[in-house]
Amino acid sequence: MAEISWEDFEKVDIRVGRILEAEPFPEARKPAIKLTVDFGADIGTKRTSAQLTDHYEPAALPGRQVVAVVNFPPKRIAGFKSEVLVLGVPDESGAVVLLAPDQDVPLGGKMF
Repeated sequence: MAEISWEDFEKVDIRVGRILEAEPFPEARKPAIKLTVDFGADIGTKRTSAQLTDHYEPAALPGRQVVAVVNFPPKRIAGFKSEVLVLGVPDESGAVVLLAPDQDVPLGGKMF
């Protein structure tokens, strides 16, 4: 495992958002879901895609809070502009499980 400095870690802006919309993303090379996430007044609404199809249906995602990196540059995925990276961890079979606060917190809240 590579070590990073505290200063490097401080550059990563990790915030809490709430999923507003979720829709299938059949154009993606790997099964994915397009998400629209509200990060509050300072950051606003951002879009992303996430490989969540093993554990989540699009209809069940709106309203959930998620944790995401908000300061990566946008990335094109199958013609779709992904603006943030929603964070998750793999389960025992490698399928993504979302990271989220265990209580509702204000949108845009910064991890520290």
